[in-house]
Amino acid sequence: MDNLLQRTLVLLKPDAINRGIVGEILQRFERVGAKLVGMKLLVSTEDTALKHYTEDIGRRRGEHIRKLMVEMLTSGPVMAMVFEGVEIVEVVRKLVGETEPKKALPGTIRGDYAHVSYAYSDAKKIGVFNLIHASANSEEAETEINVWFKLEELVEHQPLYTHFTLREDK
Repeated sequence: MDNLLQRTLVLLKPDAINRGIVGEILQRFERVGAKLVGMKLLVSTEDTALKHYTEDIGRRRGEHIRKLMVEMLTSGPVMAMVFEGVEIVEVVRKLVGETEPKKALPGTIRGDYAHVSYAYSDAKKIGVFNLIHASANSEEAETEINVWFKLEELVEHQPLYTHFTLREDK
């Protein structure tokens, strides 16, 4: 497999679902030619959220932050998606924007649709409602995809508009 072809996980968090902007966000990925290979709407269990927000996050940012992130992720429906494409992890991260919405540039998903700051979230003792999660690197993407999807839930297909595939037999 060509190591430039990748898969990545995107989660539209409860705040994105509640605001009714799923279609607008999904369109951003479609416009750059990201190939959607998995998608489902679900309410995350605490167990799944803890597997997603690993103990590593607790060590780096504090266990109280991890707890807030889990509470936020389990507070309502989540749209889990897997995209495939050339260096798609980096492309998706660029489209999503900075983790702290107030620092996200206009033109990014967070820059256009969110404005919450870490200071506000800290003062309210809530997780940062920043609409969306995107895997940070290809290793994290692989791990996260396995948290949210079974292999048989990911679809192999070749859209007419692309010239790439992750499948070895093509």
